[in-house]
Amino acid sequence: MILNHRLEAAGLAVVLGAAGIQPARGAEAEAQEARPPSRPNVLFVAIDDQNDWIGCLGGHPQVQTPHLDGLARRGTVFLNAHCQSPLCNPSRTSLLTGLRPSTTGVYALAPWFRTADRFKDRVSLPQHFAASGYDTLATGKIWHGGYPPGGERQKEFRVWGPPGGVGARPARKLVQTPDPNPLVDWGSFPHRDEDKGDWVITDWAIRQLERPPAEPFFLAVGYFLPHVPCYVTPRWLELYPEDRLALPPVRAGDRDDLPPFASFLHWRLPEPRLAWLQDRDQWVPLVRSYLASVSFMDSQVGRLLDALRRSSLESSTVVVVWGDNGWHLGEKGITGKNTLWERSTRVPLIFAGPGVAAGGRSRRPAELLDIYPTLIDLCGLPPMEGLEGHSLAPQLRDASAARPWPAITTHNHDNHSVRTEDWRYIRYADGSEELYDERGDPNEWNNLAADSRFDAAKRELARWLPRINEPPMPGSAHRLLVYTNGVAIWEGSPIDPKAPLPP
Repeated sequence: MILNHRLEAAGLAVVLGAAGIQPARGAEAEAQEARPPSRPNVLFVAIDDQNDWIGCLGGHPQVQTPHLDGLARRGTVFLNAHCQSPLCNPSRTSLLTGLRPSTTGVYALAPWFRTADRFKDRVSLPQHFAASGYDTLATGKIWHGGYPPGGERQKEFRVWGPPGGVGARPARKLVQTPDPNPLVDWGSFPHRDEDKGDWVITDWAIRQLERPPAEPFFLAVGYFLPHVPCYVTPRWLELYPEDRLALPPVRAGDRDDLPPFASFLHWRLPEPRLAWLQDRDQWVPLVRSYLASVSFMDSQVGRLLDALRRSSLESSTVVVVWGDNGWHLGEKGITGKNTLWERSTRVPLIFAGPGVAAGGRSRRPAELLDIYPTLIDLCGLPPMEGLEGHSLAPQLRDASAARPWPAITTHNHDNHSVRTEDWRYIRYADGSEELYDERGDPNEWNNLAADSRFDAAKRELARWLPRINEPPMPGSAHRLLVYTNGVAIWEGSPIDPKAPLPP
């Protein structure tokens, strides 16, 4: 339940009224004047591993996401929004602290950022709202995995609902992938939508909205799907007939013009490569299951937004929907994330509610880092020093408003991508580069970095590369790449630069 201390005052007023005692009109007026100005609520919706396969983003021609599309029409959608890191822990840590991965040194799936002394007192986004008089509640995946540790949970959010996650599972994996990781799976088996973790967290969030609070709240809801395993009930697969399914555009030899270091960022992963999917006739089933998972997730967002509408809180609530990173489904010959290319970095970012223009479609580069300062502006909170993002409030008023900053994505130490409206520039830790003309080559098939005609463009883009590049935080582990004395080391093992990308 969303609770607040003003309920005590309301209860006292009822008791006094029942006794025939009424407060003096002057005192009541003074009390009203002493209250802080009304601030909007925040409904903060996270989606795990959601790439740009959302209807309003145009990432896949067949995807069906009517509820997210409706929210975009009610508010403003950023068509060129990108994550700070293509991996859960560093992406979410960055968004919620307002600091780049290259500033924190959080690049891998571990550790929890507060294990570093310099961040023990860092004010996270929900903490800043709590300090400003908001009640803070969370359910599902907001921070990564089991973070924050149990003893620190109430320091980040006052109320915690169900953790969400996969929910119902089959007795055994449906697809026997090269890596036996139980999360890397997809398809359908006998279960109900109501048995899924995303349904459970939506139910819990709806119950909070059914008890309208008397003071502002920050309610965070973190959806698991379309993260693997992409388990769906048949009704969602039926939205995407197998014989008419559009597969992602791929090109033979697409990796031929890439520097070797590009492969080091996703050297050995549990997600299978495209060649394996094609050989086992699993490419279509995986794409179908991912699309079906997206549509199921959208249906839960729809249930949540319907509850907000029924609660009469819609007009006083800022809604922000974001994805923590994208996901490849065959592009560049891989599945999964862990790259600095478009399919891995581009994510949904939608705002609606007070202070947000309806029907806005902004093509300006945006970053997940921008959410923290933007919500401060929309809710009239005190500013927070040291945030590395920039408020999107100008674009929320006018989607075409100018914005000088590009979107920067970092994956592991000293590997960065700079994304503008026209270009993507990548520089790896060994100094190798990629450059793509995003208007003329949206699939990023032609690396222009070696063409001297674009040297000036590279120099201009390179000036945005982060100046701070902290080493990995102590305790860093899982999907960690470091480059030391000319040697790339993946999860503790040196990489042979002449070795092909592992299957």
